[in-house]
Amino acid sequence: MERAVNYVVLTLMALIVLFPIGTFVTSALSPDRSGKPVGIADFQWDNFATAWRDAGFSRAMAVSMIIAVCVVAGQVLLALLGGYAFGVLGVVGDRVLFPIVLLGMMISLEAIIVPLYYQFRTLGLTNTLPGIILIHLGMGVPFGVFWMRAAFRALPRSAFESAEMDGAGPLRMLRSMAAPMARPAIYTLILLSFMWTWNDYFLSLVFLHGENQTATVALGVFQGKYVTQINLMAAGGLIVAAPVLVLYVAFQRKFISGMLAGAIKE
Repeated sequence: MERAVNYVVLTLMALIVLFPIGTFVTSALSPDRSGKPVGIADFQWDNFATAWRDAGFSRAMAVSMIIAVCVVAGQVLLALLGGYAFGVLGVVGDRVLFPIVLLGMMISLEAIIVPLYYQFRTLGLTNTLPGIILIHLGMGVPFGVFWMRAAFRALPRSAFESAEMDGAGPLRMLRSMAAPMARPAIYTLILLSFMWTWNDYFLSLVFLHGENQTATVALGVFQGKYVTQINLMAAGGLIVAAPVLVLYVAFQRKFISGMLAGAIKE
Protein backbone atom coordinates (compact mmCIF):
# COMPACT_ATOMS: atom_id res chain seq x y z
CA MET A 1 0.00 0.00 0.00
CA GLU A 2 2.78 2.40 0.91
CA ARG A 3 4.59 1.71 -2.35
CA ALA A 4 1.42 2.35 -4.36
CA VAL A 5 0.90 5.67 -2.60
CA ASN A 6 4.53 6.62 -3.31
CA TYR A 7 4.09 5.83 -7.01
CA VAL A 8 0.89 7.86 -7.17
CA VAL A 9 2.52 10.87 -5.51
CA LEU A 10 5.60 10.63 -7.74
CA THR A 11 3.45 10.32 -10.85
CA LEU A 12 1.45 13.40 -9.90
CA MET A 13 4.61 15.38 -9.20
CA ALA A 14 6.09 14.29 -12.53
CA LEU A 15 2.96 15.41 -14.37
CA ILE A 16 3.02 18.76 -12.59
CA VAL A 17 6.66 19.27 -13.63
CA LEU A 18 6.29 17.97 -17.20
CA PHE A 19 3.06 19.80 -18.05
CA PRO A 20 4.65 23.26 -18.57
CA ILE A 21 7.51 21.64 -20.48
CA GLY A 22 5.08 19.84 -22.77
CA THR A 23 3.13 23.04 -23.29
CA PHE A 24 6.34 24.87 -24.21
CA VAL A 25 7.33 22.19 -26.73
CA THR A 26 3.90 22.13 -28.37
CA SER A 27 3.98 25.92 -28.59
CA ALA A 28 7.32 25.71 -30.40
CA LEU A 29 5.81 23.27 -32.92
CA SER A 30 2.54 25.15 -33.38
CA PRO A 31 1.81 26.82 -36.73
CA ASP A 32 -0.26 29.43 -34.87
CA ARG A 33 1.56 32.66 -33.94
CA SER A 34 0.13 32.55 -30.42
CA GLY A 35 1.52 29.06 -29.86
CA LYS A 36 -1.91 27.44 -29.63
CA PRO A 37 -1.52 23.65 -29.19
CA VAL A 38 -2.38 21.56 -32.25
CA GLY A 39 -2.42 17.90 -33.18
CA ILE A 40 0.74 15.95 -33.96
CA ALA A 41 -0.11 15.91 -37.66
CA ASP A 42 -0.13 19.71 -37.72
CA PHE A 43 3.26 20.21 -36.05
CA GLN A 44 5.38 22.78 -37.89
CA TRP A 45 9.05 21.85 -37.59
CA ASP A 46 10.02 24.81 -39.77
CA ASN A 47 9.72 27.03 -36.69
CA PHE A 48 13.13 25.82 -35.54
CA ALA A 49 14.73 26.54 -38.92
CA THR A 50 13.19 30.01 -38.96
CA ALA A 51 14.37 30.77 -35.43
CA TRP A 52 17.86 29.45 -36.18
CA ARG A 53 18.19 31.57 -39.31
CA ASP A 54 16.61 34.82 -38.12
CA ALA A 55 18.36 34.83 -34.72
CA GLY A 56 21.79 34.04 -36.17
CA PHE A 57 22.21 31.12 -33.80
CA SER A 58 24.92 29.46 -35.89
CA ARG A 59 27.51 32.05 -34.86
CA ALA A 60 26.09 32.72 -31.39
CA MET A 61 25.95 29.04 -30.45
CA ALA A 62 29.55 28.56 -31.58
CA VAL A 63 30.68 31.51 -29.43
CA SER A 64 28.78 30.19 -26.40
CA MET A 65 30.22 26.70 -26.90
CA ILE A 66 33.80 28.03 -27.09
CA ILE A 67 33.31 30.06 -23.92
CA ALA A 68 31.59 27.22 -22.04
CA VAL A 69 34.17 24.57 -22.98
CA CYS A 70 37.12 26.79 -22.05
CA VAL A 71 35.51 27.82 -18.76
CA VAL A 72 34.60 24.24 -17.82
CA ALA A 73 38.10 22.96 -18.61
CA GLY A 74 39.79 25.76 -16.67
CA GLN A 75 37.43 25.63 -13.72
CA VAL A 76 37.64 21.86 -13.32
CA LEU A 77 41.43 21.90 -13.50
CA LEU A 78 41.80 24.73 -10.98
CA ALA A 79 39.11 23.26 -8.72
CA LEU A 80 40.86 19.87 -8.73
CA LEU A 81 44.18 21.40 -7.77
CA GLY A 82 42.71 23.80 -5.20
CA GLY A 83 40.33 21.28 -3.67
CA TYR A 84 43.08 18.68 -3.46
CA ALA A 85 45.42 21.15 -1.79
CA PHE A 86 42.86 22.22 0.80
CA GLY A 87 41.16 18.86 1.27
CA VAL A 88 44.02 16.35 1.20
CA LEU A 89 47.42 18.01 1.39
CA GLY A 90 46.50 20.53 4.07
CA VAL A 91 48.48 23.50 2.74
CA VAL A 92 50.08 25.91 5.16
CA GLY A 93 47.67 28.66 6.17
CA ASP A 94 44.61 26.89 4.78
CA ARG A 95 42.46 28.19 7.65
CA VAL A 96 43.12 31.70 6.37
CA LEU A 97 43.41 31.05 2.64
CA PHE A 98 40.27 28.95 2.28
CA PRO A 99 37.90 31.60 3.72
CA ILE A 100 39.53 34.12 1.38
CA VAL A 101 38.75 31.83 -1.56
CA LEU A 102 35.17 31.52 -0.33
CA LEU A 103 34.80 35.30 -0.45
CA GLY A 104 34.56 34.90 -4.21
CA MET A 105 31.23 33.12 -3.69
CA MET A 106 29.86 35.91 -1.54
CA ILE A 107 30.58 38.91 -3.76
CA SER A 108 27.60 39.94 -5.88
CA LEU A 109 28.36 40.38 -9.55
CA GLU A 110 26.12 43.43 -9.73
CA ALA A 111 28.28 45.13 -7.08
CA ILE A 112 31.51 44.83 -9.09
CA ILE A 113 30.29 44.90 -12.69
CA VAL A 114 31.00 48.62 -13.26
CA PRO A 115 34.61 48.74 -11.97
CA LEU A 116 35.20 45.36 -13.61
CA TYR A 117 34.09 46.72 -16.95
CA TYR A 118 36.34 49.78 -16.78
CA GLN A 119 39.30 47.68 -15.65
CA PHE A 120 38.86 45.23 -18.51
CA ARG A 121 38.37 48.07 -20.97
CA THR A 122 41.70 49.53 -19.85
CA LEU A 123 43.33 46.15 -20.42
CA GLY A 124 41.68 45.80 -23.83
CA LEU A 125 39.69 42.71 -22.79
CA THR A 126 36.16 43.93 -23.46
CA ASN A 127 34.38 42.29 -26.39
CA THR A 128 36.95 39.49 -26.40
CA LEU A 129 36.46 35.82 -25.63
CA PRO A 130 39.55 35.60 -23.36
CA GLY A 131 38.14 38.45 -21.28
CA ILE A 132 34.73 36.87 -20.69
CA ILE A 133 36.36 33.48 -20.05
CA LEU A 134 38.61 35.05 -17.42
CA ILE A 135 35.62 36.63 -15.66
CA HIS A 136 33.71 33.35 -15.62
CA LEU A 137 36.73 31.58 -14.17
CA GLY A 138 37.10 34.20 -11.46
CA MET A 139 33.43 33.87 -10.53
CA GLY A 140 33.27 30.07 -10.74
CA VAL A 141 36.56 28.76 -9.35
CA PRO A 142 35.73 29.57 -5.68
CA PHE A 143 32.68 27.32 -5.81
CA GLY A 144 34.67 24.66 -7.66
CA VAL A 145 37.38 24.64 -4.99
CA PHE A 146 34.76 24.48 -2.25
CA TRP A 147 32.95 21.62 -4.02
CA MET A 148 36.05 19.52 -4.70
CA ARG A 149 37.45 20.13 -1.22
CA ALA A 150 34.29 18.65 0.27
CA ALA A 151 34.49 15.70 -2.12
CA PHE A 152 38.15 15.00 -1.35
CA ARG A 153 37.66 15.29 2.40
CA ALA A 154 34.93 12.63 2.19
CA LEU A 155 37.45 10.11 0.82
CA PRO A 156 39.15 7.70 3.25
CA ARG A 157 42.31 9.26 4.61
CA SER A 158 43.92 5.84 5.09
CA ALA A 159 44.11 5.31 1.33
CA PHE A 160 46.27 8.42 0.90
CA GLU A 161 48.45 7.49 3.86
CA SER A 162 49.07 4.05 2.37
CA ALA A 163 49.93 5.52 -1.03
CA GLU A 164 52.27 8.02 0.58
CA MET A 165 54.04 5.23 2.44
CA ASP A 166 54.48 3.41 -0.89
CA GLY A 167 56.29 6.45 -2.28
CA ALA A 168 53.54 8.07 -4.33
CA GLY A 169 53.89 11.81 -4.72
CA PRO A 170 51.07 14.37 -4.42
CA LEU A 171 50.42 14.61 -8.16
CA ARG A 172 50.50 10.84 -8.56
CA MET A 173 47.95 10.44 -5.78
CA LEU A 174 45.75 13.10 -7.36
CA ARG A 175 45.90 11.50 -10.80
CA SER A 176 45.65 7.84 -9.78
CA MET A 177 43.55 7.96 -6.61
CA ALA A 178 41.80 11.18 -5.68
CA ALA A 179 40.42 12.15 -9.10
CA PRO A 180 39.06 8.66 -9.98
CA MET A 181 37.49 8.26 -6.54
CA ALA A 182 35.86 11.69 -6.76
CA ARG A 183 34.65 11.19 -10.34
CA PRO A 184 30.91 11.70 -9.57
CA ALA A 185 31.69 15.06 -7.96
CA ILE A 186 33.81 16.02 -10.97
CA TYR A 187 30.99 15.15 -13.38
CA THR A 188 28.59 17.22 -11.31
CA LEU A 189 30.98 20.17 -11.34
CA ILE A 190 31.32 19.87 -15.13
CA LEU A 191 27.55 19.93 -15.57
CA LEU A 192 26.99 22.84 -13.17
CA SER A 193 29.85 24.88 -14.64
CA PHE A 194 28.63 24.34 -18.20
CA MET A 195 25.04 25.18 -17.26
CA TRP A 196 25.95 28.39 -15.43
CA THR A 197 28.29 29.55 -18.18
CA TRP A 198 25.93 28.66 -21.04
CA ASN A 199 22.94 30.34 -19.39
CA ASP A 200 24.81 33.56 -18.59
CA TYR A 201 23.13 36.64 -19.98
CA PHE A 202 24.24 39.57 -17.85
CA LEU A 203 28.01 39.29 -18.36
CA SER A 204 27.65 38.55 -22.06
CA LEU A 205 25.33 41.52 -22.54
CA VAL A 206 27.79 43.90 -20.85
CA PHE A 207 31.12 42.63 -22.17
CA LEU A 208 30.31 41.21 -25.62
CA HIS A 209 28.57 42.61 -28.67
CA GLY A 210 28.46 42.28 -32.42
CA GLU A 211 29.81 38.98 -33.75
CA ASN A 212 30.84 37.90 -30.26
CA GLN A 213 27.33 37.84 -28.80
CA THR A 214 26.37 34.60 -27.10
CA ALA A 215 23.33 32.40 -27.66
CA THR A 216 21.42 33.87 -24.70
CA VAL A 217 21.95 37.43 -25.93
CA ALA A 218 21.00 36.42 -29.48
CA LEU A 219 17.84 34.86 -28.05
CA GLY A 220 17.04 38.09 -26.22
CA VAL A 221 17.44 40.11 -29.42
CA PHE A 222 15.37 37.57 -31.33
CA GLN A 223 12.54 37.70 -28.78
CA GLY A 224 12.53 41.48 -29.01
CA LYS A 225 11.87 41.22 -32.75
CA TYR A 226 9.25 38.46 -32.55
CA VAL A 227 7.53 39.38 -29.29
CA THR A 228 4.09 38.57 -30.72
CA GLN A 229 5.09 35.23 -32.28
CA ILE A 230 5.06 32.88 -29.32
CA ASN A 231 5.76 29.81 -31.44
CA LEU A 232 9.02 31.22 -32.82
CA MET A 233 10.14 32.47 -29.40
CA ALA A 234 9.49 29.03 -27.91
CA ALA A 235 11.44 27.39 -30.74
CA GLY A 236 14.37 29.73 -30.13
CA GLY A 237 14.27 29.00 -26.41
CA LEU A 238 14.40 25.25 -27.04
CA ILE A 239 17.37 25.67 -29.38
CA VAL A 240 19.36 27.56 -26.74
CA ALA A 241 18.39 25.12 -23.99
CA ALA A 242 19.20 22.01 -26.04
CA PRO A 243 22.94 21.69 -25.16
CA VAL A 244 22.25 21.85 -21.42
CA LEU A 245 19.41 19.35 -21.71
CA VAL A 246 21.53 16.93 -23.72
CA LEU A 247 24.41 17.19 -21.27
CA TYR A 248 22.11 16.67 -18.30
CA VAL A 249 20.50 13.58 -19.85
CA ALA A 250 23.95 12.14 -20.65
CA PHE A 251 25.28 12.72 -17.11
CA GLN A 252 22.02 12.29 -15.18
CA ARG A 253 23.08 9.32 -13.06
CA LYS A 254 26.54 10.73 -12.40
CA PHE A 255 25.00 14.10 -11.52
CA ILE A 256 22.76 12.51 -8.89
CA SER A 257 25.67 10.48 -7.50
CA GLY A 258 27.80 13.61 -7.33
CA MET A 259 25.09 15.56 -5.51
CA LEU A 260 24.77 12.78 -2.96
CA ALA A 261 28.54 12.59 -2.57
CA GLY A 262 28.67 16.34 -1.99
CA ALA A 263 26.17 15.94 0.82
CA ILE A 264 28.50 13.70 2.82
CA LYS A 265 29.92 15.44 5.83
CA GLU A 266 33.53 16.47 5.70
